[in-house]
Amino acid sequence: MIRPYNPGVDDDAIVRIFTEASRLAHSFLGEDFILNAAEDVRTIYLPNAQTHVWDEGGGPLGFIALVGSDVGGFFMDPAHRGKGHGRALMDNALHRAGPLELDVFQRNEIGRRFYARYGFTSLGERFDDRFGQPVLRLRSPG
Repeated sequence: MIRPYNPGVDDDAIVRIFTEASRLAHSFLGEDFILNAAEDVRTIYLPNAQTHVWDEGGGPLGFIALVGSDVGGFFMDPAHRGKGHGRALMDNALHRAGPLELDVFQRNEIGRRFYARYGFTSLGERFDDRFGQPVLRLRSPG
């Protein structure tokens, strides 16, 4: 089921999900970068985003974090990918916020496949100097 993020209770699970999913989708960034970004998720992003989680009763298995109509983070526990939970989180976010936009690394094949199947379209590409990577800007249908 989808529920709002519970500050202080869900933080460790969300950071773990981010870290494990990033190791798969963002391996090109390197382990040190991923671990530093995980701490930013805890201290910067969670306090400033509207976050919802997929929880089957034992704690979060995935999350989506919105800042207005921008997707700041969208990650599923790798062990729970392919079960429709990510689609349910995205459906819920679209229902709450309307059309969404997001950035995805060009090298993030997992994310790009999901967004393509969902019907996101490209708004353009830029090179992000912070990450040393090309990033695609996408918009959801609707």
